Amino acid sequence: MSELTLTVMRLGFLAVLWLFVIVAVQVIRSDLFGTRVTQRAVARRPEQAAPQPRRPQQPAPRGRQRRGAPTKLVITEGSLAGTTVALQGQTITLGRAHDSTIVLDDDYASGRHARIYPDRDGQWIVEDLGSTNGTYVDRGRLTTPIPIAPGTPIRIGKTVIELRK
Repeated sequence: MSELTLTVMRLGFLAVLWLFVIVAVQVIRSDLFGTRVTQRAVARRPEQAAPQPRRPQQPAPRGRQRRGAPTKLVITEGSLAGTTVALQGQTITLGRAHDSTIVLDDDYASGRHARIYPDRDGQWIVEDLGSTNGTYVDRGRLTTPIPIAPGTPIRIGKTVIELRK
């Protein structure tokens, strides 16, 4: 075997070895620090690029807002403890999937674990989406969608969520 072939093989092996080390360091880094949560930009279509004249918008019709209804969702335990999400009448999805409203970096959470949504009467409903480890409401496993009162703990793995006023 020529000296040139042997040198090329050594350099190739060295490159593969360094690639392995770099990938291993990235995996360890992501395990230690978790995934980075980024804001999703809203994609504009070409016809929306030009500014349109503003018209006064009328508030979207919503169900009756009950007195004492929760206004925010607070994560009280877990890796996202202290995170607050305003409840504005939209469905909130929870899970490990990157398109979830709240992305849980929890080994016990499924990709699409649970959702919280308002009903017509202004109550908030929690529903398990067929998760492997289950969703627990006030220490009981959730089997059917149920209304949630403010302050009731919702547990998904190590993460605890509450609706608050």
